Amino acid sequence: MTHLHAGLSPETTEKARLELNENPDTLHQDIQQVRDMIVTRPDIGFLRTDDDFILRFLRARKFNQTETFRLLAQYFQFRQQNLDMFQSFKVDDPGIKRALMDGFPGVLETPDQHGRKILILFASNWDQNILRAILLSLEVLIENPELQINGFILIIDWSNFSFKQASKLTPNILKLAIEGLQDSFPARFGGIHFVNQPWYIHAMYTIIKPFLKDKTRKRIFLHGNNLNSLHVLLQPECLPSEFGGTLPPYDMGIWARTLLGPDYSDETEYTLTYDALHVRESCGGDKELMKRSQSVVEPGTLRQTDRETSTPLLALTEHTNTNTYTHTHTH
Repeated sequence: MTHLHAGLSPETTEKARLELNENPDTLHQDIQQVRDMIVTRPDIGFLRTDDDFILRFLRARKFNQTETFRLLAQYFQFRQQNLDMFQSFKVDDPGIKRALMDGFPGVLETPDQHGRKILILFASNWDQNILRAILLSLEVLIENPELQINGFILIIDWSNFSFKQASKLTPNILKLAIEGLQDSFPARFGGIHFVNQPWYIHAMYTIIKPFLKDKTRKRIFLHGNNLNSLHVLLQPECLPSEFGGTLPPYDMGIWARTLLGPDYSDETEYTLTYDALHVRESCGGDKELMKRSQSVVEPGTLRQTDRETSTPLLALTEHTNTNTYTHTHTH
């Protein structure tokens, strides 16, 4: 066992072998082959390329080295192309701190029956700092090698999400969230569960579906008010009472207090941020170079006209057959 497997339980090590094709004997070779591909993308500043960091990307793509490098490149490219999101990317940034204290995201202490960390998002609290708080939280959580292998579950509670709020959601906002979570972060999402969603979320899902990979679509479950169908997939023993679970009600401030606690240095920006210094050192200060960065998203993916991406999603549903949205799982 290498130092890269330090801290892993025997069960998780075996899971990595069976489900992710992880082989301790070739681990360093796998990592180096991904690292060797970096020279093919001189337009991207790869701010971190150590073994531990690359390993989490390999695990996220089941040790397919080409797909791993694609994800690694998109991780840094997303940060280069959205500099404003990653300025002051730390827990004491006022916007991130406020989002965390509002309970975005909620992070349950008890994992599900498969060892996956459960994240809860309350849609009615959404603002522009929510995605930053989610990405920062994931950066903290993904340091845990057990979670790199076991992955995450996302529960989105749409209670009190108004029609007015829904009418302000545009494909631009959606595109940013999808690229940040699905295409540009080394996490395995085992399921995304919608609960208490109103009818207009079903209508919006019709618009969302083309943005999603087929594998992601199959992992989205629309439960509505039917918590029984949620419990078929997530045992009540790992859920708080709000979701029909046997645990106490969720304390919305617990994750924020964890990040703001004595073991967390809120003076240091967490992980990889393209501030002015990084841009100078890693990209030679050439901001035009970053603008010219070529996308590694599949052709045709996430492409819409300016008019379409600024149009509220609900307006776009007028031109869509809403009979196609039914993807409710009750088995």
